[in-house]
Amino acid sequence: MNYVKDLRKLVGTLPLILPGAVVIIVNDQHEVLLQHRTDGGWGLPGGLMELGESLEETARREVKEETGLEVGELTLVNIFSGQDYYFKVSNGDELYSVTAVYVTKDVSGKMEVDESESVSVQFFKLNELPHGLTDEYKRYIMPYIQSEVRT
Repeated sequence: MNYVKDLRKLVGTLPLILPGAVVIIVNDQHEVLLQHRTDGGWGLPGGLMELGESLEETARREVKEETGLEVGELTLVNIFSGQDYYFKVSNGDELYSVTAVYVTKDVSGKMEVDESESVSVQFFKLNELPHGLTDEYKRYIMPYIQSEVRT
């Protein structure tokens, strides 16, 4: 099922409001897992909601698809939406994203890269995030980094 592709057949490139979820996966060294996407940028594993899914189910499915990892307990960091989350992608599609950002240390399984979406996935120290991390993902990660600094 691909809800967005089906919608696009009906509305073309007109702006859509699209809900989704990303996950800040943290290891024992307090590093975060980032995905080097095939478009060249770095980001968090996650993606768009499908019909019938909860945001938590979206987060878990997308992490599994993109990294091979199974996610357990999720903690909501924030929900990001509004004018700052308007995007026009290379094919002309326009969207406003509504993104739930979760954090977890509860992961299992073997990391496997989905080469259709990623070049690689790797952990980074919070003070050494890679060049190419998009502004969107920096905004998603900052509340987590700020909460870590306070603790």
